Amino acid sequence: MNSVDEFRTEIRSWLRANLTGEFAALRGRGGPGREHEAFAERLAWERHLAAAGWTCVGWPEKYGGRGATLEQQVAFHEEYALADAPARVNHIGEQLLGPTLIAFGTPEQRERFLPRIVAVDELWCQGYSEPDAGSDLAGVRTRAQLQGGDWVINGQKTWTSLAHESDWCFVVARTEPGSTRHQGLSYLLVPLDQPGVEVRPITQLTGTSEFNEVFFDEARTPASHIVGAPGDGWKVAMATLGFERGVSTLGQQVGFQRELEAVIDLAKQNGAADDPLIRDRIARAWTGLEIIRANALRMLDGVAAGAPGPEASIGKIFWATWHRDLGELAMDVCGADGMLAAGGPYDLTDWQRLFLFSRSDTIYAGSNEIQRNIIAERVLGLPKEVRP
Repeated sequence: MNSVDEFRTEIRSWLRANLTGEFAALRGRGGPGREHEAFAERLAWERHLAAAGWTCVGWPEKYGGRGATLEQQVAFHEEYALADAPARVNHIGEQLLGPTLIAFGTPEQRERFLPRIVAVDELWCQGYSEPDAGSDLAGVRTRAQLQGGDWVINGQKTWTSLAHESDWCFVVARTEPGSTRHQGLSYLLVPLDQPGVEVRPITQLTGTSEFNEVFFDEARTPASHIVGAPGDGWKVAMATLGFERGVSTLGQQVGFQRELEAVIDLAKQNGAADDPLIRDRIARAWTGLEIIRANALRMLDGVAAGAPGPEASIGKIFWATWHRDLGELAMDVCGADGMLAAGGPYDLTDWQRLFLFSRSDTIYAGSNEIQRNIIAERVLGLPKEVRP
């Protein structure tokens, strides 16, 4: 395997040579609040990545990856972000489900699903949150029961990112009647293109609809499409969330740095930088970005051990709050101009979209409140929160 520097040079050169022609216009497209942008073209780009062996780089070679070391994976995600390459459309399959199947799946599940994730032939979404069980995953009510050779699923999921573009959903459902909280949950792999599944996009503050409601009405999946044993769903789901806090967050921070630099440039151009309070907030934002990176690098020890532990919640709560605050800073730097849309009827500027969508950062993938509970109970060993 190449050294980290050689690996970095290889991916940098490949991106420079391939983000051209039909793909040149995709630079900077997509991402949170902008997943609607050029989706079909970004899918074609991702399959181009796959054909060149640049998807799932951290997976073992026997599962179709490159077997890249942790340091090489960091280099890949940083170089990808530095090249301003388009936002990935296969993130949930590659970064969440794939590692989960490698860790907990059966040989048959790995053989069936992993090659299609590597090739970007099937897209995945995450069926966790529900109307009455958002960040409180243990409160899910979606239920599934075995009938013949199938799991039959009934219930509703919400805030399901990119479900309207996905082929499959990994669903946490209650499979033991009468069970409560963490007990009796199972982790099921469910096809979305079937009778009994309805996907309804949710219009967000940004005017876009990358989140969805997903309704299951007697939907079915084979009995073999359960990851882990029945009742092991909580353990498997927590491992998936740990993988979500993994290496790709280093690339995310390159994007954060680009946003902060753009805010600084705007402040210099429109005179907002003359305000000492604005300068102080910019300095705090820069310091916070360095802390985010330090946190992420520390959390990579958990990735190296197989899956990040509950300490990963520290990084999540910090970057989510930092990014929300950056959106507020951007609006204050814009001043009165921040109140004006780019055009009608609801054409937002990049700053307005950042401000509005970053409000969700402290909610999705576990709200700040839930992250604090995890840190208190599972990291610091404090007494559990009193529940009614």
